[in-house]
Amino acid sequence: MTSSRNIPLIAALLLVLILVPPFLGLAWQNALVNVLIASLFALAFNLLIGQAGLLSFGHAAYFGVGAFAALHLMIAIENGFAFPTPLVPLAGGLAGLLLGSIAGFFATMRSGVYFALVTLAIAELLHSLAPRLEAVFGGESGISSMRMPWGAISFGSMIEVYYLTLAWVLTCGLGLWAYTRTPFGRLTLALRDNEQRVRFLGYRTHAVKVIVFAVSAMLTGVAGSLQAISNETANYSLFASDVSAQVVLQTFVGGSTVFFGPVIGAAAFTLFSFLVSDLTRSWLLYQGLIFVLVMLYAPTGIGGVLQHHIRNRGRLDWR
Repeated sequence: MTSSRNIPLIAALLLVLILVPPFLGLAWQNALVNVLIASLFALAFNLLIGQAGLLSFGHAAYFGVGAFAALHLMIAIENGFAFPTPLVPLAGGLAGLLLGSIAGFFATMRSGVYFALVTLAIAELLHSLAPRLEAVFGGESGISSMRMPWGAISFGSMIEVYYLTLAWVLTCGLGLWAYTRTPFGRLTLALRDNEQRVRFLGYRTHAVKVIVFAVSAMLTGVAGSLQAISNETANYSLFASDVSAQVVLQTFVGGSTVFFGPVIGAAAFTLFSFLVSDLTRSWLLYQGLIFVLVMLYAPTGIGGVLQHHIRNRGRLDWR
């Protein structure tokens, strides 16, 4: 899906993302911001499950920590701290990196279902503690702030927030794609395919997994900070298990074996909730049915199906 033959398609998609949003209504602009944030969250999560073969059930922990770190920095900017608003997501990335390094060190001591349970326990621990740590997380009501202007940009309109989010998502997405092309990225794939052989080759597999986990948490923190910038508020619900579950569903429906697969799943589910939630209260049921059907009839996800058809389009009978 990332070969040179697909560059025109990617360029056309970028043009649409850049040129079309100003002509859309406020609701659609907000929906596209949510699509971009969900896409970055899914790409960061897929670095674990798709590249390293590590299934995390608690990635909401780093999403929430990134959001709160960004909000605390935004409050400091409100109070006179000189810091450019477009760089606020750096705070979320740093917070995600620190927490991810610590949590990843312990979680990666185990593998398989035990690793997944440890990650889930970390997120649930934060979900339980956050309402009680009012100084950090604002208690049950959470904390709020305002986007402060920077230069000639006020960040008062949703379209300005959209372009800020787009810039960060494209930068992080390009960095992740470049990562997959590095020797360490190849080592990550080898770790997923046969950890024992990688260990026999002399690599410290635990250290590799900690680094991958920390990088994934860092980018998840950036996604969380973009969510905080967009909403200008956050509360302890960001640590809830449904936030972690949502990114798992999006990644597998989109296709964890394809680099852009999680983006497809995140866009599909986010737009689905935007369009259908006003029509029925049972939209989560239909979302679950979509996941079940995709896993039954297209285990590689939507991205895997598209990749198969693109690679074999000359041999397929389209009649």
